[in-house]
Amino acid sequence: ELATILNALRKLREAIVSTSRRDLFAQRVYIFNIHCAILCKDWESYAPALLSLLSKIHPYTPLPSPDLHEFVGYHILDLACRQSNMLAAYQVKRQYKYSDRRVEMVLRALVADNWVVFWKMRRAVDGYQKRVMEWAEEGVRLHALKCLGRGYMTAERSYVERCADRRWADLVNDGVGWELVDGEKVIIRRPKVK
Repeated sequence: ELATILNALRKLREAIVSTSRRDLFAQRVYIFNIHCAILCKDWESYAPALLSLLSKIHPYTPLPSPDLHEFVGYHILDLACRQSNMLAAYQVKRQYKYSDRRVEMVLRALVADNWVVFWKMRRAVDGYQKRVMEWAEEGVRLHALKCLGRGYMTAERSYVERCADRRWADLVNDGVGWELVDGEKVIIRRPKVK
């Protein structure tokens, strides 16, 4: 059913594009479409709608300031998290004179490979931003696990779970390959015997 709804929204968006509507109705349709597609994590629907809203509809029917701030933030996060295009994300940020502490912290965390700040900001942002940030989670998690693998021989299970922002059982299913001893201690690597 979800695919049917997204398909219907896409067709409605196509109809608006074909009639060249740029009025308040078109703006509201695009806003609803973007929200639905982000929550469904369907980038094929939200990315073109977001670009059209900002570049084609907004110049003719300006978005209210809070809405413009919201959708520019989604666009910046999409560029940074899904497309891994930090240069474009900062260009959009500069173009729209965008300022949001949380989004800026996410960008800094991605640039610096700082998984601690990334997980903290993931808990601080709203639901839509969190869904867009999910595109970068796997890369951040992999980097965090690589850092643990290089820096530790053993660690507490709870610490590993916090660093990866994932339960131990899920990490095992993902193929982490580390050994759990006594239910709480993770053997990351064993000392080399000479």
